[in-house]
Amino acid sequence: MRILLAALLLSFTTVLAAGPATAQNVAQGQAAAADVEKYFNSIRTLKARFVQSNPNGSVVQGTLYVRRPGRMRFEYDAPSQLKIVADGSQVTMWDPTTKDFGQWPIGWTAASFLVKEPLSLTGGDLQVEKAERQDGMLQLTMSQAKKPQEGKVIVRVSENPMALRGWTIIDNRGNQVNVSLQDVQAGGQLADSLFKFDGPDPGQMRRGGN
Repeated sequence: MRILLAALLLSFTTVLAAGPATAQNVAQGQAAAADVEKYFNSIRTLKARFVQSNPNGSVVQGTLYVRRPGRMRFEYDAPSQLKIVADGSQVTMWDPTTKDFGQWPIGWTAASFLVKEPLSLTGGDLQVEKAERQDGMLQLTMSQAKKPQEGKVIVRVSENPMALRGWTIIDNRGNQVNVSLQDVQAGGQLADSLFKFDGPDPGQMRRGGN
């Protein structure tokens, strides 16, 4: 279960340290960043199916909901009961089956790029270290601007038309968790209830009660 959380809740301070960015990489990243910023900042809502590949070889699926700023929900398909919800300020994770429960400020999570408003890759909290283009896909390697040595998240978008296709996070042992998106739909109506904690009593979860 802890592996399932890595793609979404992994703190930047626990991912593999990124190497120093070269001048060429920085220039390429800056050239791509403006278009990616414009795309993300144009999104108000997004819904997609996701497929998550874990280091142990397991593959899980579910539905992602995003409402910017600050709100997202990852709901895993049965038999998993895992849910992860950001309500605008904090992220709550719970799984009634395993009694797992946790809460974190949304800024601590590697997936915060999905809901940051505005997203800035040219002078904000995130910076693009490298940009790569291949077969109509743009792949950006991003790190924290103030602490680039503390980690990275690799975001993938298609370019024509531009659409988020997924991301990869690498942990401090070299393990990779990959999330791919399918059937991406932007601009639809999403209910407020999707972004509110709707699980068991938090106190009971923390105590491991039934």
